[in-house]
Amino acid sequence: MKSLILKRSVAVAGHITSVSLEDPFWSALKEIADAQHETLSNIVTEIDRTRQTGSNLSSAIRLFVLDWMRLGIGFTNSEKSVTGRTNHTA
Repeated sequence: MKSLILKRSVAVAGHITSVSLEDPFWSALKEIADAQHETLSNIVTEIDRTRQTGSNLSSAIRLFVLDWMRLGIGFTNSEKSVTGRTNHTA
């Protein structure tokens, strides 16, 4: 299976930036945002805010998605969002 790395534009803290991600990571990131009732921009802003100094944003996004999938965050536990806000669904 071959996946191309594509550049995509996203707003981070109100500023447009580009990230290079493979389609499966981009799709998973959108699924995470949907599951958390967050915008893609908010998710990426939080990843950017909490990433290690010196790491690039694309790598930080990949690691975030990997951790999310490994831990099952959001797909089995929708009480807490990536931004730390509690989601209330009725």
